[in-house]
Order: sequence, then C-alpha cells, then structure tokens
Amino acid sequence: MARRVKMGLAALLGLLALSGCGREEGPPNWLKEQELPQPQAAGNDPVIFVHGWHADATTWDIMLQHFRQAGFPDAQLFNWAYDVSQSNARTAEQLRELVDRVLRQTGAQRVDLVTHSMGGLSSRYYLKFLGGTAKVDSWVSIAGPNHGTFLSNYCASVACGEMRLNSTFLSNLNAGDETPGNVRYGTWRSPCDEAINPDSSVPLTGAMNVQTSCLSHSGLHDDGRVFAQVLAFITK
Repeated sequence: MARRVKMGLAALLGLLALSGCGREEGPPNWLKEQELPQPQAAGNDPVIFVHGWHADATTWDIMLQHFRQAGFPDAQLFNWAYDVSQSNARTAEQLRELVDRVLRQTGAQRVDLVTHSMGGLSSRYYLKFLGGTAKVDSWVSIAGPNHGTFLSNYCASVACGEMRLNSTFLSNLNAGDETPGNVRYGTWRSPCDEAINPDSSVPLTGAMNVQTSCLSHSGLHDDGRVFAQVLAFITK
C-alpha cells in the first residue's frame, strides 16, 4: 500500500536539509561482480542528467561514478544545473537548447535523459510540447512527481507549485498521451519515498514502470541496483 505522509513546513525543511545525506561513498562492490552492458563510445547516446527541486548537479555524483565504471566516457555524460525556482516550462526551453548543443557537440542523432524528482516534469514538457520526441531516445524518471505530490503544498515557488496535485501545469502535461512519440519511457519509484506522495504519482501510462525496494527519495538515485536497471534500459 502507498504510504501517506502529512508533513508540516518545519518537517519539510528538515527533509530538504537532509536530502543529500546517507549517500554511498562510491560504487558498491556488487557492481563489480555483475555483467553490465559495456557501452562503446560510438554506439550509445549521450546522457543528460536533470536534477530535481531544491537540488543541484551534485545529485548525480554517485550515479555518474556508476556510469563511468560501466564504461561511459565523460564526453558522453552531461550533468546539467538550472534555476529550480522558475517554471518547469522555462526549464524545458533551456533543456531544448542544451539538447541541441549536445547533439552538435557529439554528432549524435539522439540523447538519453535521466531525471530525478521534479526534473522529470520539465523534461516531459520538452518532449510533449517543444519537439523533444525527435531528439530523445530514452527518458528515465527516478522518483518523479508525474501526477503531483502532497508535499508541494508546503512550498511557494512557481516550480514547486506546479507539482501540486491537479495543478494546471500537470493537468496539461498529463492530458491525452502521457508518453508521446517514438521514445522509450521508464519510471522508478519506491514504496518508502518520503517526498512523493501518493506513490501512484510516478508511473505513466505507456512507460516501463518499476517499483524498487524500500529506498528514500535521494537513495533512489544513488542505489546501485537502480543504476543497473537504468543502464540496461537506456542501452538496450
């Protein structure tokens, strides 16, 4: 059953202050024992990482280590930072510019997008409304509030307000086809995610929807098993 969390503003601020804690110090040993896909520089898409609200590019420190260990060169990994207070629609416009730059720089035809939390919303807006489906091969949402979260009731920024259940932004984003175009969509959610409530917010119709073991909101993007699943998804 999905957990329901009622949280006051003080508790929310405490959660945000702790959001970067408890990470692994490096790739876990079990990764070295697995037969992971070994990408070739010319055979895989560049990967763009999009962090969430009240976060920055350090969100991806552990996952980037995992990707490098799996054989991805730095020239294929793009860890992007943006203004998390602005509208997700504005962020989507900036993401469109970034994707175009990455394609020019690498000579690739398409990119893969790996997102955490609110980063899934701006990237979905880019796909649905700004022509992104022609330039994205795979899209990954880790702990994404794709249908909203109750916790957004406790913050005031434009972007955070757009994560409220039944917000105008989300209603437009989820109207009709939730997974448009010739893009492979995948979502990952945890039954113990303290930031995304209800849990049913994350899955999308038409996507590969995965429920993980009991992981925290930040633990989802650092977990080695989640990484291995994401890697297999974007390289298949």
